Amino acid sequence: MNKYTHILVAVELDPKSDARIVTKARELRDHYQAPITLLHVVEHLSNYGAAYGVSAGVDIEEILVNEAKVSIRKLGEQLGVPEERQLIKVGPASQMIIEEAKERHIDLVVIGSHGRHGVRLLLGSTANGVLHGAHCDVLAVRLKD
Repeated sequence: MNKYTHILVAVELDPKSDARIVTKARELRDHYQAPITLLHVVEHLSNYGAAYGVSAGVDIEEILVNEAKVSIRKLGEQLGVPEERQLIKVGPASQMIIEEAKERHIDLVVIGSHGRHGVRLLLGSTANGVLHGAHCDVLAVRLKD
């Protein structure tokens, strides 16, 4: 088994969804004595209202980013993750996770997977995108819907 030296934990900042991810991240951090970097991605919303003549997407993104900063800070305190490793990015989630993992020389990404089936599976998911695009190992933690 690999000796992981830096773990990226992708979180939704939803306590219910993140609980299992955080538990697994703690176990891995303690086992490997590896630092954790937390990452939350806010998806672009700037074109959301364009079809309706509304350009509120940027304002909504800013609100979501500010709320995410507060939430990730609380989670970082719980896990002992310093502020410089508490990241908020805006963009396509799977792409942002893959890029951050590469830039920070991450060797394990921990991400939640809702395990959806049917049409949702065909359309893809963040976890699936990361699993197939990351340069490192990916642990998809099964989340219960």
